[in-house]
Parts: sequence; C-alpha cells; structure tokens
Amino acid sequence: MKEGAVVLVAIPQADNQTKVRPALILREFPLPYRDFLVCGISAKFHEKIEDFDEVILREDEDFPKSGLIRESLVRLTFLAMVPSNRIAGSLGEISKERHQRLLRRLSDYLISGRSE
Repeated sequence: MKEGAVVLVAIPQADNQTKVRPALILREFPLPYRDFLVCGISAKFHEKIEDFDEVILREDEDFPKSGLIRESLVRLTFLAMVPSNRIAGSLGEISKERHQRLLRRLSDYLISGRSE
C-alpha cells in the first residue's frame, strides 16, 4: 500500500464497533511497525468540517482513479492508526496534489494549537 491510496480497512467506530470502510492512507510510519495513519471516507456530507475535511466530486480529475463509487467526504476529523493486516484491499488513489493538500491542512491544524 502507498500513501494517497484509497483502501478498504477495518476502522474502530465511535460506538466501539469495527467496520470495514473506505479510508485514505495519509502516511506510512517507519520500520519496524509500518502502520498506516488513515482517515475515513464517508458519504455523510452533514459531518463535513468546513475548510478541513474535503469532498471528492464526480467531476474532479482524480475521482475515476479513486475507486470510489459515489461522491465522498474525506474526513480528516476521523483518523486511525492501522496495521497493514487490517487493510482488506485497495480501491484506487487520489491525486498527489489532493494528498499533499490534505497533509498540509492536517499539519497546519496540529501546529497551530487551535481547537476551534
């Protein structure tokens, strides 16, 4: 798996259940663990945090390569660390530009110390 990949992964939910859902690989952590930092992908647009989460629309250039079947919300507010054995498969990938934009947005938020 590589960074920027859209994968199916078992992620813990708010209700403590684990559900296989689409997610985006943000970063692969170093050896010896090589766990992945992922963010969940959802169709629940009402959960969007403006100027933080990001929508992938059908007309976006990277939508066809993403492997997603509908317009989706990339939720930087739904992060998880997962080992590679929890990844059930790969759907596709997003553009390098979108991946970098999401990483920058998350990094800027973490560095700012704001909790708005």
